[in-house]
Amino acid sequence: MLSADEIQTSLAGAWRLMMGKPDGFRLLDLSAEGFWSSFQAIIVAAPALIVGWVGVANEIGDPVAASGRFSMVARLALVDLGSWVLPLVGLALVAQHAGIANRFVHYVVASNWASAIIAWLLLPPALLRLFLPSATDAATLVSLLLFIASLVLTWRMTNAAIGKGAPIGSAVFAGMFVASLIVLFTLQSLLGIVVPG
Repeated sequence: MLSADEIQTSLAGAWRLMMGKPDGFRLLDLSAEGFWSSFQAIIVAAPALIVGWVGVANEIGDPVAASGRFSMVARLALVDLGSWVLPLVGLALVAQHAGIANRFVHYVVASNWASAIIAWLLLPPALLRLFLPSATDAATLVSLLLFIASLVLTWRMTNAAIGKGAPIGSAVFAGMFVASLIVLFTLQSLLGIVVPG
């Protein structure tokens, strides 16, 4: 397990990349060990993600049965984790053909830590939904604004991580975004999750 200082340094590096500053890589461990340990970002993101899962489970799970809500939280967790990891597996399979194999580790490490930051960035609307269920309109507006901000930040991180210019970086960003949506909707369908609009 990474130390608190190592986690903080990794998050700081990812944040610099999200600000479009390639020097953020100086704060990231791009070794083989650093590649695998970057998946610990999932643990860092977990508390924020859990709040979102509980809020959605309360909306769409069985309001009476606690076991039904727990089952829904577990299924939502599988969907989010699949949407996080499976597109990276897909990228690994096409990286050589796309001419970005030499930047694959850079992208994965940066993406993992950036995803943890995004999870925490999206926490406020999840808290609104959880503790003020009547404030649906406010939560939706905040969600939309933060989602747009997260797309911009992720696009900047992707361009910095790929390091081959905006056209290629934008293509990778778009491909990963579409892959994430495909995984998300496929897993939701397979696991019988119908999220209200």
